[in-house]
Amino acid sequence: MRAWTRVRNAFTRSAQITSPEDLLAASRDRRMGGGGVHVTPDTAMRHSAVWACLRLRADLVSMMPVDVYRKVNGIQVEVAKPPVLVMPGGARVGIKEWMYSSQVDLDRSGNVFGIITERSGVIGPDGRGLPARIDLVALSDVTVRATGSEITKYVIGGTEYDPWDVWHEKQYTVAGMPLGLSPVAYAAWTIEESLNAQQFARDWFAGGAVPMAELKNTAKTIDKPAAKIAKDEFRAAVSTGDLFVHGNDWEYKPIQAVASQSAFIEARQFGLSDIARYFGCPGDMIDAAVAGSSITYASMTQRNLQFLIMHLGPAVGRREDAFTRNLTPGPRFVKLNTDALLRMDPEARARTIASQITSRTLTPSEARAIDDRPPLTEEQYAEFDRLFGARAATPTTAATGVPS
Repeated sequence: MRAWTRVRNAFTRSAQITSPEDLLAASRDRRMGGGGVHVTPDTAMRHSAVWACLRLRADLVSMMPVDVYRKVNGIQVEVAKPPVLVMPGGARVGIKEWMYSSQVDLDRSGNVFGIITERSGVIGPDGRGLPARIDLVALSDVTVRATGSEITKYVIGGTEYDPWDVWHEKQYTVAGMPLGLSPVAYAAWTIEESLNAQQFARDWFAGGAVPMAELKNTAKTIDKPAAKIAKDEFRAAVSTGDLFVHGNDWEYKPIQAVASQSAFIEARQFGLSDIARYFGCPGDMIDAAVAGSSITYASMTQRNLQFLIMHLGPAVGRREDAFTRNLTPGPRFVKLNTDALLRMDPEARARTIASQITSRTLTPSEARAIDDRPPLTEEQYAEFDRLFGARAATPTTAATGVPS
């Protein structure tokens, strides 16, 4: 609670310069001294579970097609996308790469920043041209100057920018805070524990944590100069695979890892599931499921639907709102197409489409368009007639000849 109070007070002071890195440092009490790993958004990515969570979420979001719609007579009609939703970073940075990079920053720090370097001729709600190009910047290059909950200046790479010249999306927000909160900050202790365990394991098996072996003289006491000579001679012999010749007064004994290895591995496994919870990823989706827990789903589609609703969907919705509000003129709105995530297996998909055709909610031509196929031609219809019988003629009234 004290750490949270310091963060809140940092933003309530007028003209206080605060960065996402400062937010991370203030969100927890750092232990001083020691050789442990200090967790930041960058060092956290050395942990496999953190990397897997960020990669999974960013991969899925970046592969969702970005569509723009407007309502015409109450019907949702797709319209052309503005260039910023096709190549937002210019000729070399397309929407998929831009979405991936920005989603990683949102998920690991709660914020993503970019400099608006070009604007279109379409005037937005703030009276300025809508952004036409947004160059994302590294989190470590950004600090903000805020008065209360309002950001008055961004400082990026030493240069000051007004708020309307900076693209800033937030995630994990709290009332009164101008920045989104960082999951890494709140997961820091868990991540730090896991990273320190990894470092200890490397040191242990590399001989850095404890001596790898002992060389003991059983006949007499060895002083420091003699011990150094014996150690150097032994090391020189064994390092090249040569033989070490000695009398019956020397004893060599490797030191084994007598610590509870199973407990060590178990602790690391539970650390993985904790990290997965912080980042909103089911443990089984990053291969971090804890032994003894079992969740069974009827199909992969059901599994993905649960993940979309409970974990990824809210983040997608917030991004849609940000794009709609700041990148498209009204009354257009942006949607990220989640159908790719909910793609069914071929058999289930065929049954669903057939059911929609039978219930008259989908035409055969529309169904073929879903598979990127053109409508059936008359020649194809004739072939179907030969295989499955002629189509029934549409009944007409005798008086008018108009279909009944």
